[in-house]
Amino acid sequence: MEYFDRLKSLRIDSDLYQKDVAKILGIDQQYYSKYETGKNELPLRHLMTLCKFYGVSSDYILGLPEDLEYPKR
Repeated sequence: MEYFDRLKSLRIDSDLYQKDVAKILGIDQQYYSKYETGKNELPLRHLMTLCKFYGVSSDYILGLPEDLEYPKR
């Protein structure tokens, strides 16, 4: 699942409209819509706001596995 699919799923599961989430982010609904369709990439500041709002990690939104092991340097 792509991160933009996860954004849409989180919004729908929270019974919100795009305009509701856009208001939280301080942007227009049309601009937020482009995040959910993958036409615009989600900026880190908006990712952080959405993580706090939905109570999820950035890894969850980005679709990274919880048991992801990073290479040792």
